Amino acid sequence: MKNVLFVCSQNRLRSPTAEQVFSKRGDIEVESAGTNHDADTPLTHELVAWADIIFVMEKAHRAKLQKKFKSSLKKARVICLDIPDNYEFMDPELVRILEGKVPRYLG
Repeated sequence: MKNVLFVCSQNRLRSPTAEQVFSKRGDIEVESAGTNHDADTPLTHELVAWADIIFVMEKAHRAKLQKKFKSSLKKARVICLDIPDNYEFMDPELVRILEGKVPRYLG
């Protein structure tokens, strides 16, 4: 079972959408978090260490992840999805983009 973490800024729109979309799969465990200190679920060293794959929505999230959580990033593969903050929670277009980009990395 792979542990998959989705990361955006506030953990309110993009990463919770991704978590919900992929939570139905039986072959992975999913969580989501935000890089901002006031995110709904802030990113922690424990979450980073737990993850086998971390999907970040933007390059800025990868930079924050690598700077702040470098010591916990031992095993996780980090993949940038390049999805801008233009979508509402469960926006059908966002779901379509996620379903098009993420599965190829999950095996």
